[in-house]
Amino acid sequence: VPGVRVGHVDLVSEGVRTGVTAVVPDGDAFTRKLPAACHVANGFGKSAGLIQIEEMGSLETPILLTNTLSVPRCADALISEALEKHPEIGFTTGTVNPVVLECNDGAISDIRARAVTEADARVAIQRASAHVDEGDVGAGYGMTCFGLKGGIGSSSRVVSLNGARFTLGILTLTNFGVLENLRVAGQDIGLHLLDAESRHAHPVILQENRPDHVSGDARGEHGSIVTVLA
Repeated sequence: VPGVRVGHVDLVSEGVRTGVTAVVPDGDAFTRKLPAACHVANGFGKSAGLIQIEEMGSLETPILLTNTLSVPRCADALISEALEKHPEIGFTTGTVNPVVLECNDGAISDIRARAVTEADARVAIQRASAHVDEGDVGAGYGMTCFGLKGGIGSSSRVVSLNGARFTLGILTLTNFGVLENLRVAGQDIGLHLLDAESRHAHPVILQENRPDHVSGDARGEHGSIVTVLA
């Protein structure tokens, strides 16, 4: 999307497979705040900054995506960058509203390790470019989707509005679903894979979220999704 850049940092060590993704608007969002809105479909997330977006209708930092327990450190990165660039913050202006969104990658990564650091988040911002890598990268590095490996994906569109053409950029962090619900181009691919697995014709290595700690249901609909539109 013109005017928006994306950068990733992947982190891997013993038991850890996680990362951070930065969605960075061109220019200085704090000086020239961008119109913004948000919608929460399920309030179980641990995001930062959405309340002010909903109240004020504006975005004043890049958006960082990461795992659930790395939200505070990513918020620190956005605050640190803003303070360095704007010595007026807290004196002649208000404070700054860092925006961080998350999914839980604990199914295949040691989320307790809290491997993402403030420095990693700032590197993701610095790496942001017009070329958007997708798949097993950044915040998507430890995510699952429909019982298989998840990650970062996009479904952007060019739309016409009042005679002008615009690009609607859609970036998604996937971490949800069970295999039997996977459909591709109208085909029940998930059911076909499960059927093949039951016949031992094609083994499927499922990467599902861990069982619910209350119900113990390993096959239920768990997980989350974050979608950023620009």
